[in-house]
Amino acid sequence: MSFHHKLSSKLHNKETLKAFLEDCKINGKKVVFTNGCFDILHRGHVEYLSMARDLGDVMVLGLNTDSSVKRLGKSPERPINSEDTRAVILAGLECVDAIILFDEDTPHELIHFVQPDVLVKGDDYKVEDIVGYDIVTAKGGKVITIPLVKGFSTTNLIAKMKQ
Repeated sequence: MSFHHKLSSKLHNKETLKAFLEDCKINGKKVVFTNGCFDILHRGHVEYLSMARDLGDVMVLGLNTDSSVKRLGKSPERPINSEDTRAVILAGLECVDAIILFDEDTPHELIHFVQPDVLVKGDDYKVEDIVGYDIVTAKGGKVITIPLVKGFSTTNLIAKMKQ
C-alpha cells in the first residue's frame, strides 16, 4: 500500500526506527513513547497525544496490530479501522513523530528497543503497573500518566453509533 510521502515518513519498521532513534540521540532529543490501539481517533486521543508530546522532543507511538487488538478482547468487531488506516490517521497528527506497529500482547519488547526517556500512559493506569516501567526507570527515565478526557472513548463512540 502506498501512502503520501509526508505520512509514510513517519511509519517505521525496527530498522528505520533504529536509525531515527540514533539521530535523536546524537542530537540530544528527549524521546517520549506511548502505545495503544487508537481505533477510532477522537478528541481524547488527540489531547492525550498532544500532552504526551509536550513531555519531550519527539514522540514515538507503538501501535497495536489488528491481531493484537483482537487478542486484547475489546469486542469481536474491533478493530473497526485496519492497522494501516490507523497508522496513516495518526501519522497525520503533528504531535506524532514516529509510528511502529507491534504484534505482541504488551509493548515491553518494543519499549526495550526504543529506550525512551519518558513513557506515557493514561491515568487509568497506576504508574508502577505500566508495562515498561522497569525499563525506563532503570535508565533514569520518567513514567508519567496523563489525565484522560472524560466522556471520550472508542467504546462510547461505537455504542453511540449503534443507537
